[in-house]
Amino acid sequence: MFRSLRNYNYRLFASGGIVSNVGTWMQRTAQDWLVLQLTGGSGSALGVTVALQFLPVLLFGLWGGMLADRYPKRRVLIVAQTLMGALALTMGVLTVTGSAQVWHVYAMAFILGVISCVEVPTRQSFVVEMVGREDLPNAIALNSSTFNLARVFGPAVAGVLIYWMGTGPIFLLNAASFAAVIAGLALMRTSELCTPEPVPRAKGQLREGLRYVGRRPDLLLPILIVGSMAIFTQSFSTSIALMATGVFGAGASSFGVASSAFAVGALGGALLAAKRVRPSRRFLIIGAICFGVFQAVAGLAPGYPAFLAFLIPAGMAVVTVNTTANATVQMGASPEMRGRVMGIYVLVFTGGAPIGSPLVGWLAEAAGPRVSVVVAGVLSLVGVGAAVLVTRIVAARMRPEETPDGVPGEIAGGTSGGEPEATPNLRETLRTRRERVGALARWKLRRAA
Repeated sequence: MFRSLRNYNYRLFASGGIVSNVGTWMQRTAQDWLVLQLTGGSGSALGVTVALQFLPVLLFGLWGGMLADRYPKRRVLIVAQTLMGALALTMGVLTVTGSAQVWHVYAMAFILGVISCVEVPTRQSFVVEMVGREDLPNAIALNSSTFNLARVFGPAVAGVLIYWMGTGPIFLLNAASFAAVIAGLALMRTSELCTPEPVPRAKGQLREGLRYVGRRPDLLLPILIVGSMAIFTQSFSTSIALMATGVFGAGASSFGVASSAFAVGALGGALLAAKRVRPSRRFLIIGAICFGVFQAVAGLAPGYPAFLAFLIPAGMAVVTVNTTANATVQMGASPEMRGRVMGIYVLVFTGGAPIGSPLVGWLAEAAGPRVSVVVAGVLSLVGVGAAVLVTRIVAARMRPEETPDGVPGEIAGGTSGGEPEATPNLRETLRTRRERVGALARWKLRRAA
């Protein structure tokens, strides 16, 4: 389960990430609570804040992935983490001095989103440089484990600290937490990093990345499923806040406990994923369906304890989908395209928030928080079905000559990034066009299913 930690660089990366992620989740809780205080409990304002934080991904996300391919990832991460720390420090000073206004929170959320456009795809694609392909699925799952471990403690601690000291000190603590991850990146042994050659600047690199994914049904399916879920997954923190305050009348500490309950399930799902050697597409689809179901059921919870109970399996389902999709995409992408592919992945993963968060906030004010959560769960299920259907259509329309280099060896005579090698004599047996077309069709059906 913890085999990736045998790598020195990854140990630094993971340990620094735990500290920084705790601070990040504390800040997210404080940010939501600050908005509710400044606006008198407005769900729409809370939704706008989340939307502004993820809106830059829709605008600049693909460029962020392209920059991840062009420049050394470790240096990019150090710069990005430093800027994020400075941003948290600024917001903390404004809040402590009593100068914070809603537009300050909006501005901070938007600028943080701009930085994340580059930082997130760079950080995601940097993992393989530390651990190699063999331990990549395990490292991705452990990253999710540390992220959700912080998600367990961060909101709960933030809820208590908000009650004692207010929201301002939370931002200052998060600013200090960035020192851990920056130090870890600076202390890495660069000689042990498997760093690919930077991709030289050229025209059409964004279109090249989009075409690459569009011709790879094995990459397209997890990206579409994550994208369909992300519209309502990223806004789920908004739903938790509205349910805790608007339905159950909970305070700051109870709101933090609800966020932690969701994270407990996410942590369990991440640890289970760490034990899996290879990602499974069936596991991906089942996890996406389970999230939609438990999200809808949570909206119908009769009381606060039942609400907490339903949040746990919902969190487990979310992480199952995210870790499986992330590992599938990274293992399937070629090294020179990994940054751009992860840019597309991050775009659909976080870009749904500007759509889902305002919708959930508006629906909560118009029909109540329960209705917004139930509708979000149902629409999540519809999105998963649509993703599977679109992938089937794309696979069926592919011609044999359009088969990319990354498909399995039994089709193209080679091996894909994440597939087992083909039988040695299989290429010689598929000599005629009819046999090749039949093999391609069978592969499409397996991948789409």
